[in-house]
Amino acid sequence: MESLEDIASELAKLQELEGSEFIVQLKRITNHNGFHQIETDPNIFTMGGEQDDDYENLLAAARKAVELGYTVYILPNPRGIRTADFIFVRRGVYKMYDLKTIQGKGSAGTQLKDSIGQCNRILLNIQSNYSGRLLASDIKSYFEANQKALEVLVFKGKKIIPVTKRLAMNPLFNRLFRQLYEK
Repeated sequence: MESLEDIASELAKLQELEGSEFIVQLKRITNHNGFHQIETDPNIFTMGGEQDDDYENLLAAARKAVELGYTVYILPNPRGIRTADFIFVRRGVYKMYDLKTIQGKGSAGTQLKDSIGQCNRILLNIQSNYSGRLLASDIKSYFEANQKALEVLVFKGKKIIPVTKRLAMNPLFNRLFRQLYEK
């Protein structure tokens, strides 16, 4: 069985890769034999970490992603490397996300800023009555501050709202986002 050090070096390589090389590396990571299927969720794979404080939040978000048709790989958190939390796979498309669980009324902007340099796709799992206007502003500010950002994926209840940089920079973004978020 391959060790946590092996996966750590594979995850570290992601920070130097772009484009198709990045995707090839994501596929290589998901094929690592250290992953095991979660008994209760056949489309969720993990590699340890079940004792971590944030594991329940990771599992809750992974289950929502599975409902949307994704296969989910919960990534380990090796010491010394800032890594994302997930690799989502759907219809042959691989994407890596960092999870930010929003439980309070004023934490999305701070959490988005904290993720800069960690991953270029963020998953916001909203578990509070967070203001749509404030969240739209937080997301736009995140894209303005992070040139490498590609997507913010918002889970709110049964809704999924993908926000690309292009959409966030649209002058009508605040209104468009609120229509999707608040209906």
